[in-house]
Amino acid sequence: MANDLQDLRRSAVVSLFGPGAVVDFRADNAPVSAMAAGLEEWDSSFGPPGLANSQSVRETRLQKKLGVQGFRTPPVIEDRRKGEDPDPRRLVAVRFPQWLQCPDCDKIAQVSHWMDEPGKAFRYCPTCSAKKPGNHKVFVIPVRFVLACPKGHVDEFPWHWWVGHKPECKHRGELYLKSEGAGLAGLTLRCKACDAHSSMDGIFSKGTWERFSRCAGRRPWLADGDETCTQQVVAVQRGASNMYFPVTQSALSIPPWSDRLQESVGDYWNTLVSIDSTQRESFITMMSKGELGPILDELKMSPGQLATAVDRRVESYGEIDTSDLKPAEFRQFVEDPGDRIDQDLDFEIRRESVPKAIAPWISTVVRAVRLREVRAITGFTRINPPGDPGSPEVAQLSKTKLSWLPAIEVRGEGIFMSLEEKRLTEWEGRPEVVKRVDACQQHYAQDWKSRYGADSEPPRIITPRYMLCHTLSHAIMRQLTLECGYSTSSLQERIYAGTGGDPMAGLLIYTATTDADGTLGGLQRQGIAQRIEGIIRRSISAMEWCSSDPLCITDMMGALNAFSHSSCHSCVLSPETSCEAFNHFLDRGLLVGTPDAPSVGYFADLVAGT
Repeated sequence: MANDLQDLRRSAVVSLFGPGAVVDFRADNAPVSAMAAGLEEWDSSFGPPGLANSQSVRETRLQKKLGVQGFRTPPVIEDRRKGEDPDPRRLVAVRFPQWLQCPDCDKIAQVSHWMDEPGKAFRYCPTCSAKKPGNHKVFVIPVRFVLACPKGHVDEFPWHWWVGHKPECKHRGELYLKSEGAGLAGLTLRCKACDAHSSMDGIFSKGTWERFSRCAGRRPWLADGDETCTQQVVAVQRGASNMYFPVTQSALSIPPWSDRLQESVGDYWNTLVSIDSTQRESFITMMSKGELGPILDELKMSPGQLATAVDRRVESYGEIDTSDLKPAEFRQFVEDPGDRIDQDLDFEIRRESVPKAIAPWISTVVRAVRLREVRAITGFTRINPPGDPGSPEVAQLSKTKLSWLPAIEVRGEGIFMSLEEKRLTEWEGRPEVVKRVDACQQHYAQDWKSRYGADSEPPRIITPRYMLCHTLSHAIMRQLTLECGYSTSSLQERIYAGTGGDPMAGLLIYTATTDADGTLGGLQRQGIAQRIEGIIRRSISAMEWCSSDPLCITDMMGALNAFSHSSCHSCVLSPETSCEAFNHFLDRGLLVGTPDAPSVGYFADLVAGT
């Protein structure tokens, strides 16, 4: 995405820098803080609007789950020929916060107080700039602190309220924020007129803001989008990681949705689907004399064959389970009888024989030679990571529901493996395992109820098999970064864990990035039978010891807020962009056991035999 301030990566626009996120830009080497505007601005400032825009993608299963007709990719300006006017379209960002500070004199004031130049985003201090030789400008910088609430609203920090003006200071004089000592206690806000002053100490305490009025419901990323809110605000740093947690959902393109039929038909797809099945072939025959002709030639299909393919697709569409898209993906990996190449250009897998040494624990190993993932952002949260895509804390990307959402289409490769179901069933029924996982589940449920009320139920149940698969995925990702050279952030996980009539216990580690990582085959080759045994053994062996032990293995590292047990940055934690659960629900004790309970380790026998 390009704009007058700075370029952003497409993948960043549907993750950490999506609508509602505060982004630090540079304008003529001056710092500018702005908030990415909502989706209505995509339509108005980067037309054509909606899905008529050519920079869009589709993924049928994800569309049905999210209730949209398609997805728009973060737009890229078009290259124009020499002599043509440049593409004027840009995405919009709104300046936030509006309060700025001079780094020389420490004065803070709203944006209208500072000097500017026409067409430039920067602001500068006229007083301090006049003292500099050579027409040097002293650019003002965004203030460090803002207000936010758990429902995603943000507001300016109440500087006048915080300083506590004296009664006679009716005009509320100029404010200065000076560092007079170490830490927040040494950071003092002072009014020049009445000499009222206050330390910034205690600014992040929740108790401090109980005296302040409730949230004003400000939504700067949406034009005229403020709403009523009764939440209590808290102070946060403008660039803090808890200012923006994107809520994303994704789906892999799997058969029959990965054969590019819909992509080839393009804009005619919705028309073909809406036509009565008895008239579909005759309509295609009529249109084959016009614009559908080249499409039929490309697909190497007759009108009757295309009509039949659309019929099958419509029938399959009704069978999509929108409650959970993962079981269908899991079945593609574990039930496919062999290699899948044919016309599924977005899904190609190669099954590997499982080495005998790890067969008691691992039942399936599959190399995913080719994968396509569509990843959409549906909203975001502040203060707390999203507990569930449908939780009431998720803030909207647009004032009204649109027929599309922002998404990126990424292709990559990966390794899938599933656990031995019989051994897993016996392991997850052990009392010591159940007790260990239940402690995490109870803490997670208590946290959820404290946020949404005692009558609310958490959206998920943490099971032993989920924590096991999740922790194993992190262990293998760490090992793969050592053995095949990928950066940790370029790997991602997809956990398949479910009980009931159709149980799942598997994991997919894959590269799905928009750059070169993950397109050269280096990752999927690690799934070859001759290599995967050593990788799994070394991954499990590395979990036996952590540089933070014995504190880590004995749960003294303070992982309660992550609803985890033995986990820290020295052993199983990964970049949050790689983890599907924000580094929650991890426990390496479930892999290798603990000193007090070796039997809680699923791979305890593998470790003993190493």
